[in-house]
Amino acid sequence: MSIATLPAAAPVPAMPLTSRKTLAELLHELGDIPAHRVRLYPYPGTATEADAIRINETEHLCELINGTIVELAVGLPQGYFGSLVAFHLNAFILPRRLGIVVQPDAMFRMLPGNLREPDVSFTRKSQLPNPVPQIGGWCPVLCVEILSPDNTRAEMNQKRSEYFRSGCLLVWEFDVRARIVDVYTDASTPTRLTESDSLDGGTVLPGFTLSLTELLAAFDEGMQSLS
Repeated sequence: MSIATLPAAAPVPAMPLTSRKTLAELLHELGDIPAHRVRLYPYPGTATEADAIRINETEHLCELINGTIVELAVGLPQGYFGSLVAFHLNAFILPRRLGIVVQPDAMFRMLPGNLREPDVSFTRKSQLPNPVPQIGGWCPVLCVEILSPDNTRAEMNQKRSEYFRSGCLLVWEFDVRARIVDVYTDASTPTRLTESDSLDGGTVLPGFTLSLTELLAAFDEGMQSLS
């Protein structure tokens, strides 16, 4: 249940004594995200990994950030675009048995203890324990984010910083509306590619290339089929 969807008859719960943050302070701490993405139950600052798993499996994709459940900013266009990126990654990775590609229902534990869900990610075979746990205790070497209207710059900066602190080597941040992708090999220095460029896997996936012209054309075709 998010702030925006509390039942009309339900009183807004008081924050626990251990947290005296105002709503504005909480939202700012989380990257100035919209209030409707923050869950009030469990109380912000008190949520656990078990809470995140339950909500993620039964209600809404979410992340656990500083003890607060934050719903992912999701939408059909972003989900479809992510599926296209995952398709091209799998076409390269699976025949070579390099590792696994997953989409946002997979949770990974970051160094501060937060649980994050990249829109698409690649984990090397050498990173995978046996058996594979429900929550990945590692950060994928490639994390892909597909920006939604509800994502903020501050939120993405925080998330990207956690990725690199936790062992990520490459981040692709797509803005489909602007038809660009920012490529990061560190948390703060992007290389911007436009529709006429090709994306490559760098040192993470040597030999992988993806034409952004073809990727965006496939996305456009899929979206047009819905109209």
